[in-house]
Amino acid sequence: MSDWHKSSYSSTSGQCVEAREGVHGADVRDTQNREAGHLSFSRTEWLAALAATLTK
Repeated sequence: MSDWHKSSYSSTSGQCVEAREGVHGADVRDTQNREAGHLSFSRTEWLAALAATLTK
C-alpha cells in the first residue's frame, strides 16, 4: 500500500478523509479520528467508487 494522503474531494474546513491505494484496493479513514481505524475496499469496489464520483 502507498502512504496515506488527503483525498482531493475533502473540504478545507477540517472534514477530511485520507486514502491509501494499493494493487488490491484501498483503505479510507477519517483524518480527525484516525484511531477509529479505516474502511477497506477491494480494487473493484474502489474503482467503482472513483468512477461514480467522475460521473457526478
